[in-house]
Amino acid sequence: MTTSATAFSARLRTWLLVAGLTGLVIALGALIGGAFLWLFAGLAVAFNLVGYFFSDRIAIRVAHAEPLCEEDLPKVHAAVRELAARAGIPGPRLYVMPGDQANAFATGRDPRHGAIVATDGLLAMLPLEQIKGVLAHELAHIKNRDVLVSSIAAMIAGAISAVANILQLSFLFGGHEEEDSPFGLLGTLAALILVPLGAMLLQLGVSREREYLADATAAQLLGRGAPLANALETIDRSRALPLHVNPVTAPMYIVSPLSGRRVSGLFSTHPPLSERIGRLRAYDRTEGHAVVGGRAPAPLAL
Repeated sequence: MTTSATAFSARLRTWLLVAGLTGLVIALGALIGGAFLWLFAGLAVAFNLVGYFFSDRIAIRVAHAEPLCEEDLPKVHAAVRELAARAGIPGPRLYVMPGDQANAFATGRDPRHGAIVATDGLLAMLPLEQIKGVLAHELAHIKNRDVLVSSIAAMIAGAISAVANILQLSFLFGGHEEEDSPFGLLGTLAALILVPLGAMLLQLGVSREREYLADATAAQLLGRGAPLANALETIDRSRALPLHVNPVTAPMYIVSPLSGRRVSGLFSTHPPLSERIGRLRAYDRTEGHAVVGGRAPAPLAL
């Protein structure tokens, strides 16, 4: 399968997962009904929309990041400009955040508002070739408008959570109209447990598909997958080092900064690193010389 076909397949699966979240909202509404509940769901949507439009400012502030001056690392800024030109998007703003662990994330609702945040550890620990691999991955998130997809997924999951929480209060305080009906009781319990769980698993699926697509796009921008594969291995070795992050923002990072806490693979927001690295190595073996847009892309000077 070509890189473009892989990207299309990943985007299709991502939007199908978002559609699944929408279906859960509809199913939950059909189960419980009530205009009052949907009012609170609407408020949850509104809060998430505000978060979407100001996502870059919020994420940068939460990370305690500061602008990365070009005078400090001119080669990094030059690499970003070259990669952005290859991707056909404006060059994103660059920031650095405190932390010994090597990690990075991208934010911004569209390429015009894009920003990349790297940790002190990543800039100090990784050689320039691997830093370019990480930058290509984060630029891929911006190019693919992944923040839009993740914001929609978060918005829908937030609505589900709000409705389920109100239903739980109604159930606990005797407000459920069908409390004497066994079917009504079972339906309420199912809504309280299964629907939010399904929403969480679907949202995790969205995050995982985004990472696979960003890896594939990064390999295409670089002309090969080895720089990013090597960077992922280095980042993995650094995860024993401290990095204080808000768990809500953990899915944004190139590698989960919470993995050191032994998060179950089922509930991890990122696909297994071994799988990601394997796919990047396979790109170099089978697709590194594939023709894209009429000619094979030249590898980025590393």
